[in-house]
Amino acid sequence: MRTHYCGDLNSSHIDQTVTLCGWVNTNRDHGGVIFIDLRDKTGIAQVVADPDEKQAFTVADAARNEYVLKVTGRIRQRPEGTINTELPSGHVELYATEIEVLNSSEPIPFQFDEDDVGEAVRLKYRYLDLRSEKMQRNIRLRHQIIQLIREYLNVNGFVDIETPILTRSTPEGARDYLVPSRTHPGQFFALPQSPQLFKQLLMVSGFERYYQIARCFRDEDLRADRQPEFTQLDIEMSFIEEQHIMTLVEELFAKLFQDLLGVNIELPLQQMTYAEAMRRFGSDRPDLRIPLELVDVDDLLKDVEFKVFSGPANQSGGRVAALRLPQGGKTLTRQQIDQYTEYVKQFGAKGLAYIKVNQLENGTEGLQSPILKFLPDDVIQEIMRRTNAENGDLVFFGADSATIVNDALGHLRVKLGQDLSLVNGDWQALWVIDFPLVEYDPIAKRWIALHHPFTSPKTEHLDQLEADPGKVLSRAYDLVLNGTEIGGGSIRIHDQAVQRKVFDMLDINEAEAEEKFGFLLSALKYGAPPHGGIAWGLDRLAAMMSGSDSIRDVIAFPKTQKASCLMTESPNQVSDTQLKELNIRLRKQS
Repeated sequence: MRTHYCGDLNSSHIDQTVTLCGWVNTNRDHGGVIFIDLRDKTGIAQVVADPDEKQAFTVADAARNEYVLKVTGRIRQRPEGTINTELPSGHVELYATEIEVLNSSEPIPFQFDEDDVGEAVRLKYRYLDLRSEKMQRNIRLRHQIIQLIREYLNVNGFVDIETPILTRSTPEGARDYLVPSRTHPGQFFALPQSPQLFKQLLMVSGFERYYQIARCFRDEDLRADRQPEFTQLDIEMSFIEEQHIMTLVEELFAKLFQDLLGVNIELPLQQMTYAEAMRRFGSDRPDLRIPLELVDVDDLLKDVEFKVFSGPANQSGGRVAALRLPQGGKTLTRQQIDQYTEYVKQFGAKGLAYIKVNQLENGTEGLQSPILKFLPDDVIQEIMRRTNAENGDLVFFGADSATIVNDALGHLRVKLGQDLSLVNGDWQALWVIDFPLVEYDPIAKRWIALHHPFTSPKTEHLDQLEADPGKVLSRAYDLVLNGTEIGGGSIRIHDQAVQRKVFDMLDINEAEAEEKFGFLLSALKYGAPPHGGIAWGLDRLAAMMSGSDSIRDVIAFPKTQKASCLMTESPNQVSDTQLKELNIRLRKQS
């Protein structure tokens, strides 16, 4: 129906007769001449409808925003002073000789360039929201990311293999989405939380290099930026060790940023152990753009009378740490400090002690804080030295279990960095390595896998699996960008005996292991090669690369925070006939 696209027009087309198709972006009447900005997937072209061309002028005069038009005419140079250098087609315009209305449009419920449109409205009319320049750009960037990933992996010998969407339920992580089976009454499929077990089986099958742009589903308690269905890049390789896959993946990562954003990511990426990340930043996904660090002061406070500090300092699993905010004593008001105190309470902290550094050369007299009277002068001076405090600084303290201190001060560090514009640079990526294999769940009173139960322990720690599981490190690695985990992976367990030992440590007895994972254990008996892999959150990566605050802005048809679709009004009720076919009876809600 068209000869050219709107955004492709330029001076080389002058005097050519062309036909464009698209939507009316704007319609303006300037002294009897009508100007239409016609929009298609490539951009905007200016259409001029002159009264001398009666048919075209009449139709243009009646056309309204979002009408779908087919316009034929001659390309001409824009008059001097009307050139729009911000548009690729801004040097030319289409003098219309014929305009056809392909479809009309009712007034749309919101304008695409409005900043205050509620997300509920945008999601209800998502097909309109997707017409906006921002959403068109975001979805096309996502497409480019996926295409470049495919090209890179294909060249590197990977095979794109689809794994099942209907599979068995293995509820070891988040809650499964269950699908009742009509042909097997009373039995259920589950939608995959990830292709983890299938990609391991593909390594047993001898494919050696697998990838998939995989759809995954998790019926978990929703948080601000989670979706019940999401997309990940899934990779698995045989006969490798950690550095092999990390090198391949970071080269792909750098290529994405260079080719699509023109950003140079310096390689190799920094590697940091989990222990160091938690000690310095209180997080296993540190944002290295923020120049604030936690400093341990436990050893200085074990003998002080101030129980708020000495209690955690002497407690197994406790921590007392300091966080210095340069010039924070001059920057923050008492009201702001109180606000940050309330902020850390949501992470379990009981409060937020601090010392304001006024005149360091005057000793304790040059400091200001309610806690000074509880601490010996020599301890205070050593804290100042250890934190590298200077005049004008503010030193915050966290004292509690290590988990609470890390969570509270780790989040405080990031919030201070963002609130006070301390973030340096645009992009900072690293690998976090040497994670613990397991963590203790005090509620369930058992060890649980920090990543998943198929992650390989470090070989040198195998003899500690039974004696001291908490000290066993795993062969796991996470890719972190600007304080956000982009991907996580590990070397897997390929030895059946080791896998059974890990199951046993996780209180998965032999009968349960056979019932849930018997097919994997069986496969591991038949020459399973050493293998490992990684998964990237593509929604999250696309959101960051597009500059979006939410992954919903890079997903064509996302769900709300309550896991519903406002456009299709799903989930929805189904008929009694459908339920009967599935042998399901609904229980009345109390």
